[in-house]
Amino acid sequence: MQNTNPFQSIKSLLLPALMITGLSACGGSDDSGQGYITLYNASANSPAIFLTLDEDLDDDGTDYFEQTFSRVEYGESGGDNLVDSNNYFLELAWKDDDSIAREDLTIIHESKINVNSDEITFVVLAEDVTDPKIFTYEIPVVDDADDVDDDLFNMRFLNMHPTIETIDIYLSKSDETFNEAVLLGQYQYSALAQNVKFDQDDYIFYITLADSSDVVFKSDEISYSLASQYVMVIRENLGVGSSPFVLDKVSGASAVEYVNDGAQARFKVFNGIDKHDLLEGYDNAFDVYLNGVLDGPQFEDLKLGEFSEAIVTERGDYSIELTLPDTQEFIIKNHLMTLSENIDRTIFFYLKEEDVDHDGDGDVDEDGDGLVDEIEITVNSLVVDNSTNQGIYDHGVNIINLVDDDDFTAVNFSFVRSDEIIETAINKKTASFGKPATISLQNNTYTIYAVAKKDTSDILLITQELVLDVDSKEQFLLLEEDVNAPSGYKITLSNQTD
Repeated sequence: MQNTNPFQSIKSLLLPALMITGLSACGGSDDSGQGYITLYNASANSPAIFLTLDEDLDDDGTDYFEQTFSRVEYGESGGDNLVDSNNYFLELAWKDDDSIAREDLTIIHESKINVNSDEITFVVLAEDVTDPKIFTYEIPVVDDADDVDDDLFNMRFLNMHPTIETIDIYLSKSDETFNEAVLLGQYQYSALAQNVKFDQDDYIFYITLADSSDVVFKSDEISYSLASQYVMVIRENLGVGSSPFVLDKVSGASAVEYVNDGAQARFKVFNGIDKHDLLEGYDNAFDVYLNGVLDGPQFEDLKLGEFSEAIVTERGDYSIELTLPDTQEFIIKNHLMTLSENIDRTIFFYLKEEDVDHDGDGDVDEDGDGLVDEIEITVNSLVVDNSTNQGIYDHGVNIINLVDDDDFTAVNFSFVRSDEIIETAINKKTASFGKPATISLQNNTYTIYAVAKKDTSDILLITQELVLDVDSKEQFLLLEEDVNAPSGYKITLSNQTD
């Protein structure tokens, strides 16, 4: 049913999902046209997934088509990949070693699939990656020859929330409210709705539980300015907000995530400010205030090297003040922290020393005694997004280097496995002072080597073991100076989220 007016009632038909494992091969295709293959990853605990199409598993020659497409993370789409219409063997796999060659990938699913001419074969990986559900949908490429003004777009809905079986979806224009919204339909888990057409415009989507009028998700305005076709996928919200849903706008090129408009955010604070003679009265602890000191501190007496608890607050822009404990003597004032919807962040506070060059001639030892004449300090803030990734086979490590040293500005981190040395290690990352660096590591036992270069020499600052397994969470790795440690440095490993 064609509908170009969102304020008319819409009856959305649901197309049942076809389990790929239940499809049977039906011989070579007589159709010499082309179609598309698309992978969408809806498995929250999966690593990045590679999709391979192979025309003949028993033949490695060049006469048969074989291709492995780019990796697809959770909540992402691999885009529409154009291939000849034909019957193929399909593999879904992930990289559990250093190579992304097909023969080195770990396969989680194999089946046969048909790509038809002028159709998008839309493959969805869902639920627990250790026992995944694979769905495939055959979506006709829409011919909009009758749209002479090129002012329509095409849209389908797909509910992939793993625990909420049925939802209602409403739509309004961007300058209207839920009162003016129309019910598009009721959508069951894994059932792809029939295509509907709308005028190109800006819209807001609302989701309620089945047969309810209580809105549990409201999108920001979403713009549709091209005569394209989209699959709007509803999936589980892993972020901070109270809504159980996020909405992905999946096009032929990518997937764009939309979270609940007005969703709350969460943050915590880390004290990395060392005691310093120029920071009068500071004794390795501070209080944290948001938007002034009138309403009392959010965190009290946060000590050096400690994280605060995480608190949930409204999205928005906040001013952060630090004071000496139980006083209104400021350490810093008016540091900006922006919290957007559904986000989880950590704010690191640390000290930076700078040599003073009053006359700008580059000489900070004017009296020639071999010492810097004067230094000044600043207290800096670093705001970092915490990962909500729930992957069980690989984990992100966010490296925060809080070592301020005149002899080096960056530290090289090598994550060395049992059969490697630093020189042969595959997993390496460089982190400059006060600038985060991230690396993704597969489950294993690693020895972390933090190495700095002084002149031509490599200096080993510290080593530490890191064990990652299926129960691990995304990690912070903090490098700090520690006068009480034998090496003068310490590494702190901490979960990014509780």
